[in-house]
Amino acid sequence: MKKPIVLIIMDGVGRGDGGSGDAVKVANTPTLDKLFETCPYTWLKAHGTAVGLPSDDDMGNSEVGHNALGCGQVYSQGAKLVGESIENGALFASNTWNQLVKNAQDKAMHFIGLLSDGNVHSNISHLIALLKRAKEEGLQRVYCHILLDGRDVPATSALEYVAQLEDVLADLSTDGCDYRIASGGGRMQITMDRYEANWKMVENGWNTHVRGLGRQFPSAKEAIETYRAELDCIDQDLPAFVIAQDGEPVAKIANGDSVILYNFRGDRAQEISLAFDRKEFDKFDRGDYTGVQFAGMLEYDGDLHIPTNYLVQPPVIKNTLTELLCEHGIREYAVSETQKYGHVTYFWNGNRSGKVCEELETYEEIPSDVIPFEQAPAMKSAEITESMLKAMESGKYDFLRCNFPNGDMVGHTGVMEAVVASMEYLDRSLAKILEAADRLGYTVLITADHGNADQMTETKKGKTSIRTAHSLNPVPFIVYDPDTRYIVKKGTFGLANVAPTVAALLELKAPDCWEESMI
Repeated sequence: MKKPIVLIIMDGVGRGDGGSGDAVKVANTPTLDKLFETCPYTWLKAHGTAVGLPSDDDMGNSEVGHNALGCGQVYSQGAKLVGESIENGALFASNTWNQLVKNAQDKAMHFIGLLSDGNVHSNISHLIALLKRAKEEGLQRVYCHILLDGRDVPATSALEYVAQLEDVLADLSTDGCDYRIASGGGRMQITMDRYEANWKMVENGWNTHVRGLGRQFPSAKEAIETYRAELDCIDQDLPAFVIAQDGEPVAKIANGDSVILYNFRGDRAQEISLAFDRKEFDKFDRGDYTGVQFAGMLEYDGDLHIPTNYLVQPPVIKNTLTELLCEHGIREYAVSETQKYGHVTYFWNGNRSGKVCEELETYEEIPSDVIPFEQAPAMKSAEITESMLKAMESGKYDFLRCNFPNGDMVGHTGVMEAVVASMEYLDRSLAKILEAADRLGYTVLITADHGNADQMTETKKGKTSIRTAHSLNPVPFIVYDPDTRYIVKKGTFGLANVAPTVAALLELKAPDCWEESMI
């Protein structure tokens, strides 16, 4: 007889090399160790082409990972989607692009975004393509407001990307044109907050990019080198800076200008988009702002229409697992803390805000603390576990899912001791959920959306350094059910094979467009 199912997503937990930089292996995780010893399992591809990205050199991320987990299919995503639109010219033929260019003929064009080739939030090649096209369109004043990465790429690689961008800007600054970097700062200090966890970050970015407020430097290179010398911090944590000449910012975003946010990933693009895009806005004081012509690279929220204008049409994700379950009257429960709540709801449901069926779905968000995650490596694992146990005890739901952000969010800090501790907290939560599953009669599936904590160091040219980015490693898929000895098929599987497996366990016929079940 089929059982209700619990799906646990261990965010950022992959298969490392087992060495000293593999926090998953270094940590004391008796529950996870026992699962691998006693349960059927396999390893899933969670990056590159398996999640719709351009190549297998592209690391996965939580957004595309949860899209694939929740829809059982592979869609062109993020960098691949944008790259295709640039290559085939659709982006430059769009009404949005042409309206912004027309507006900027006698004003300025501004580009804001993450400056790296991490392919998680953005790609510098997209920015360069937009800059070159702007020059072809005859725009005279074009400015870049750069957010430094050090998270999806090596932790102190910002100067490489700045040099690449400065070379392009110098080539374009001919015939009286002014193409320059105008402002910047680390992605974890300004502009790129998500899930309304810390609006102060967005306000700080606004003051930097729009109002030109902040410490002034003659160049981005000097700003980065000065902050590193003074603060000894990695790129993502560098404070804001304003590029100035003769004591004045080289370019502030002025009312009436054209502004493009060239990030393609949605979670950390929504809040700054709202600040530019909405007439009614009360999250912070925008000064004398009356409006600009604004567009995002993509529509970051299709139901809330954030932003109003965007350059690339998003994939239309249909036939999700939630749609299938709702068609069959199956009740669902989803829980995580703020940092990953959108992933088990919005991204899981194919970039859909709200619910497919109000009567059948229950979502619970546990507010995240606004604190550096290395200072609280448990995050909200205890609260997530408690909520999951209550939902299991209630007997109301047939499919329950949760996300533990520990391995990813603490992994991004680069603090090995904290990441090890985060894995140990996660392991304790697993133990409690498995005990409840035994007592209450649940099948438990354990997986992840991508790797991170499994690769906390990297060695290049004989030098080992801290790694804060996601890994390219596979992630586990474990089936826990002491009452039934399931056999996991042999083969090469990815995240998109999880939804079909859930459907098979619930004895439901999967849509023809889905990948195959692993059981």
